[in-house]
Amino acid sequence: MKKIKIALTLTLIIAGLNLAAQEKAHQEDYGNTLNLGIGIGYYGYVGHSTPVIHIDYEIAVAKYFTLAPFVSYYSYTDYNTWVDPQNPYWNYSYRETVIPMGVKGTYYFDKLLGAGPRWDFYLAASLGFVITTTTWENGYEGSTTVNNRPSPLFLDLHAGTEYHLSKKAGLFLDLSTGVSTLGLAIHF
Repeated sequence: MKKIKIALTLTLIIAGLNLAAQEKAHQEDYGNTLNLGIGIGYYGYVGHSTPVIHIDYEIAVAKYFTLAPFVSYYSYTDYNTWVDPQNPYWNYSYRETVIPMGVKGTYYFDKLLGAGPRWDFYLAASLGFVITTTTWENGYEGSTTVNNRPSPLFLDLHAGTEYHLSKKAGLFLDLSTGVSTLGLAIHF
């Protein structure tokens, strides 16, 4: 009977150590992640759908919190009408290239939500500025002011998730007040 108690005690200790080791092995190390995404629209600059390319690199700053410098890119063409006494209602076009950049702060809620090791859930905010270049149609001599531009500074709020395909790669969906992005996360 004493041997059974000792065997049972040893089994429970080994099982407990094994569970603790598994828990430690499944704890995710946030940060050191390159996120490559594509999406539609961006930060109120565009009144129509425009493809966007986005890249950021997450750096761990606390247990469940990362900061990610980012840059995005999109370009679109818009058409306006210029009223000229010599040529009334002349249609013209211009192309805008927009490059938002800044820092995205992300807080992960995996532990709070009891998410499994393959899932990440987060809320985030981006703060940054926008570089804009406008090219006007050849021959256009009217106003070169684009009136639909908001401030070059912005704040964007995000909610997102990532599904880990492996320890090194995952797919993410980031929904925000500016753009919805789908992409690949590469963990280093």
